[in-house]
Amino acid sequence: MLVRSRVIAALEAKKDRFAGYQVALGDRLNRYQEALRGLPSLSQSEIEGRLTQVDTDWPGARPTGEQDRLRDVVISFGERWATHEPARAWARDVLLDHPTFAVDGSQIPPSRDLSVPVGAVQVGWFENPHARGGQYVKEITFEVLAPDELAGQPDAPASQSGQTTVSPFPDAQVNVRRFELECQTMVDYMEAHADTHPTPLCFFDGSLVVSFAEHMRPELRQQYVAAVTAMIRTSEESRVPLVGYVDTSYARDLITMLSIVFGLPFPSHLSDGGLLRLHMQWGDRCQVYQCARDDHVLPLYGPLAHRICFTYLKTTTEGQPARIELPCWIAEDEDRLARVLDLIRAECVVGNGYPYALETADAVAVIKMEDRKRFYATFQQFAEKEGMSIRYSRKARSKQMRR
Repeated sequence: MLVRSRVIAALEAKKDRFAGYQVALGDRLNRYQEALRGLPSLSQSEIEGRLTQVDTDWPGARPTGEQDRLRDVVISFGERWATHEPARAWARDVLLDHPTFAVDGSQIPPSRDLSVPVGAVQVGWFENPHARGGQYVKEITFEVLAPDELAGQPDAPASQSGQTTVSPFPDAQVNVRRFELECQTMVDYMEAHADTHPTPLCFFDGSLVVSFAEHMRPELRQQYVAAVTAMIRTSEESRVPLVGYVDTSYARDLITMLSIVFGLPFPSHLSDGGLLRLHMQWGDRCQVYQCARDDHVLPLYGPLAHRICFTYLKTTTEGQPARIELPCWIAEDEDRLARVLDLIRAECVVGNGYPYALETADAVAVIKMEDRKRFYATFQQFAEKEGMSIRYSRKARSKQMRR
């Protein structure tokens, strides 16, 4: 049990450290705010020249043609509404007859209470044509992962009993399979709608740069890279716009670029979104930059490593802007980029600060705790019907009886 008085005493004992953190963060933020204000005075070639003075091909971010064309870091949306009603009317006009598509996934990890390992992934998608009739499609794909699929590498060694050795981290196999299925669902949709007019806008829940895979085993990391690059490549080939939407981003690509361009010490605990937040109102965005993150993962993308751009878009009145990642082919067309960003804004109006398409895909795909229990129970019934030898831990049974 948590004792509130003890918590307060522990916090009071370290209040000086919290105060010191706030002072240091404020000082770093002021220095980077000044750098951000000075960035428009430099041309794209001048920024690139400063970036080449350091011994790295991955300076966090690189400017695009918008640096010379816009001459400002933050681009105002322009539209301002006193109430939500005119905002929703604007969103309806933008979205009318323009399809949006979103994918999300959920998973069931193997239970340590069952002697036979089994997992599952579920991917849901939501397609909304935004037609006057109000038709839409919600659908799921469900896939079970058997013991050999949870073992990791296909050539995993056999145990002394002759059975496949299950990986000590089977959850990782479930996670990567979910990611692969999400990406493949998006690939299939984009290929099927390459000739659709207007082309749909596809929302991917998360980053197109899978930096989280940096510290994974090489074969697992490559699975993530192969899945996401196939999705990015399909977008470019089919010319169906794809955006990776990160609601709360801690990325520091722009921060890294600024530290190099202006010779500033690299700050801890300061993100791109935290830096830009004070300069933006609802609907505003920052310039589009090319992602050049030094994370040992992006270079594995091959030619596509230099074909991912990002911007930050303010989608709520309070809080940090969302990070929007997109293949560079979208950013290279001013009209297409403007249209895509308006569609994102409109989806966020309908979703009250978060894209409605992603919100709905998440609701379709989600697997709750009760769903997991039903899955394990169904598997036990399946195993008994098939004559499989399966054991359920006594500890788990004891918990169920007590609760």
